[in-house]
Amino acid sequence: MTPLEFNKIGTQTQLEIFETYFDSLNQQIRIPQTNTDYADRVVSLDEKISIFKTTGSCAYASGQFSLPAQYSGATTVSEGINATANTSVYTLTTITAAQVAAGISSVFIGADVANAVEIASSAYTLSGTTLTLATATSGAGNQAFIQIQVTPKQFYRLGVVTHQSGALPFHELQRVDKGELYHLLSSNLTKPSKSYPIYTYENNKLTVYPNDPVTGIISGLQANYIRKPLNPLWFFTGGTTQYVYQASASQNFELHACEQTELILKILLYAGVVVKSPEIVQVAANQVALENINQQR
Repeated sequence: MTPLEFNKIGTQTQLEIFETYFDSLNQQIRIPQTNTDYADRVVSLDEKISIFKTTGSCAYASGQFSLPAQYSGATTVSEGINATANTSVYTLTTITAAQVAAGISSVFIGADVANAVEIASSAYTLSGTTLTLATATSGAGNQAFIQIQVTPKQFYRLGVVTHQSGALPFHELQRVDKGELYHLLSSNLTKPSKSYPIYTYENNKLTVYPNDPVTGIISGLQANYIRKPLNPLWFFTGGTTQYVYQASASQNFELHACEQTELILKILLYAGVVVKSPEIVQVAANQVALENINQQR
């Protein structure tokens, strides 16, 4: 199986597992749960989903708020920097501050791009276009090169929307549909205010009430949302007969560690289809079905 085939299968498999979280959560919420540590299935599902939870600011324009800004380009953007001795602060010239703010950043250090190894998030800060390392680089050997990557985040599901302005407390906005909106706006008793705001969500835009451009809500809006998992990428160097894995340009799966077994089985199932092996397909399909049965008991 080629890296291209693996990347396609990996992306499909990860999305399939990711999509099951929300239906499973809806199902488990309706079932009484045990209060034993590590055995509550609702908590376990929320832990899996928490990897993809994020918060962002909503920008106001023309009477509506946009979803939180995201760098949603088709591919990861990267920038290489030749490290210098006794230096811990570097300035990016290719990657923009907007991409950094709205994407997922990774930093790699090594002798060159092919040998760069990812460093822990605690070993650096990336603010705007300024990279600050916790430890200065030597500029030689395995600290001669720095690679920065910003990977796309993509919006998936909207969660809680809140508003906060100045010293005022946070207020959670109530989501309503058009039918409810007309009834709420028609009465002075139910009309929304800054203390009790509401919003409608259509065409990836939030319309917040009160919406008067002077006295209404036109700033300070935050949205919690679920992003889609990043597509796995097996990046390589070499020709058509030899594939040399390049970690600095690759993207690992983002699923929770407990999904390893199901992830491998599903990849094997699709791999069996690619190599036209009914035996692999059958064995993998049986194991996946068994895993699903065990999870639903």
